[in-house]
Amino acid sequence: MAKSLRSKWKRKMRAEKRKKNAPKELSRLKSILKVDTDVLMKDVQEIATVVVPQSCQMTEGAVEDEIKDDMKMETEIKRNKKTLLDQHGQYPIWMSQRQRKKLKAKREKKKGRSKAKAAKGLAW
Repeated sequence: MAKSLRSKWKRKMRAEKRKKNAPKELSRLKSILKVDTDVLMKDVQEIATVVVPQSCQMTEGAVEDEIKDDMKMETEIKRNKKTLLDQHGQYPIWMSQRQRKKLKAKREKKKGRSKAKAAKGLAW
């Protein structure tokens, strides 16, 4: 697939745009890294790697505590598997508005059905 004239043209134009914007992106990356000299991409990759200085290294106990804190952060969000709502009544980020609307309508319908049955049983 993706062999139509339109898609070929789009790919060609995207490639040209990348070529045109490459110097701007490199200069932006350098400014972010606060590099003033002209550096090749290999040098930028070496600068961008994370190296922990020896003076700032944590003790083993502190590292274990940090790992435990990270585990707590992962389990903080409690989500209902049926409705996909979290403890604050929010849907996941990836869910579209249409899906949210369907689930909400389903919940509302279920609420209305239980009330209607109760009212129907009372009426003679």
